[in-house]
Formats: sequence, C-alpha cells, structure tokens
Amino acid sequence: MTKADLIDEVSRLAELTRKDSEVIVETIFDSVVRSLRVGDKIEIRGFGSFRTRQRKPRVGRNPKTGDRVEVPAKKIPFFKPSKELKDLVNTGVEEGAQPAAAVPGSTPAPAE
Repeated sequence: MTKADLIDEVSRLAELTRKDSEVIVETIFDSVVRSLRVGDKIEIRGFGSFRTRQRKPRVGRNPKTGDRVEVPAKKIPFFKPSKELKDLVNTGVEEGAQPAAAVPGSTPAPAE
C-alpha cells in the first residue's frame, strides 16, 4: 500500500474529500516524524510503537574499493508491532484457514 492508496482508503471509509484525507494522513505522518526527531516514543495501542535507537559510530568498508570508511553515530527509527497486530497478521497463515475478521467493505476472496 502506498501513501496515495492510504489517502484513497481514508477518503472512501470516512466519506471525506481526497484533499481532506490527504491533510489528515500528512498530519499524522508529520506528527510521528516530529515526535521521533525530539526523542519521544509513540505508542498506538493495538498497532505498535515507534521509537528511535542510537547506532554507535563504526568503521565500515566501501564495497567498491575496499577502503575503510568512518560511519558516524546516528539515530534510526524503529517500529515494534503490538501482540495484537502480530496476531491479526498471522491469522489464517495456515493453509485453508479463513481470516478472523474481514475488512469492512471488502469482498471475500473466491475459494479455490
């Protein structure tokens, strides 16, 4: 799913204009980025949590030349899914199993 797909889905489900949906999606993404930038943790119950992790400086190698390269310390974003999200994703993984709940407005896949 792309950002455009997400905007279309919000527009369709919330019965909003595409422009209003785009503002909502952009605002959410901007809020997440701003919070991570200042070091805050974002926790969305039933979905997961976002935080940053600190990577230490290290010596790497340029794969093309083999030269040593100093890689500086940096913060990286990290997402940890909730148990609930993991369970929803893994429901129906077994062959022939049906998902626990259908997405509203979707049509079930034809049986093979």
